[in-house]
Amino acid sequence: MPGCFDALSAAIIQKTGFSAAFISGYALSAASLGLPDIGLLTPPEMAESARFICAAAPASQSSPTPLWRRVSDTGGGNALNVQRTVKDLIAAGVAGCFLEDQAWPKKCGHMRGKSVIPAEEHAAKIAAARDAIGDADFFLIARTDARGPNGLDDAIDRANLNEEELREIGRRTKGLRVSNMIEGESRPSAPRAEDPQGGRHHREALHKLATFEEFNQMIDLDSWNEIEARFSKYKVSEKVLA
Repeated sequence: MPGCFDALSAAIIQKTGFSAAFISGYALSAASLGLPDIGLLTPPEMAESARFICAAAPASQSSPTPLWRRVSDTGGGNALNVQRTVKDLIAAGVAGCFLEDQAWPKKCGHMRGKSVIPAEEHAAKIAAARDAIGDADFFLIARTDARGPNGLDDAIDRANLNEEELREIGRRTKGLRVSNMIEGESRPSAPRAEDPQGGRHHREALHKLATFEEFNQMIDLDSWNEIEARFSKYKVSEKVLA
């Protein structure tokens, strides 16, 4: 699925012939705020953007599936936040969402320095999302970012990357799987032979694309990482505790 970030990009994707797409959290944060995807964009802002996007690319006979949205991220907090987020997305016309297991505030899944919540807590949030969906025609996709901070075994136990790991995940997990990849980073895209329907691969246009690192530089990610690191050093002194 191609990614979009506003009403115009969604309309272009639909008119190009795609019946499904997703909202890129990083692209939306960059387009709306000019800031990196490090938890600064809130779920209500995402839902509002999704409403405009859905209106610009509605379902039709030629495009029967409304655009898929990857806009919920962690749901913005606990199970109650997840329920509000899911209901807001359904009201906006969204076809489905990803629910990640990162701790809030979350980061783009391709960044370093991520942390994840316990699997049991994520399972409770998934249950809360399912309860909020009810009978609505809405996809829920559980996503794990545990591969980076916790290793492959933990990611597989939760359920999702590198070509050999993808095959291992396929052997050891059940159901439909989605893998989030970008070119030019530590996780290579799936080889062309595994592309669905034998479609053209975006590698053919790599010379026209900015790399992930170039995009991060444009969004000034390093300066935000420095701010986070500076304030994370603060600790409560023993005198204050006494």
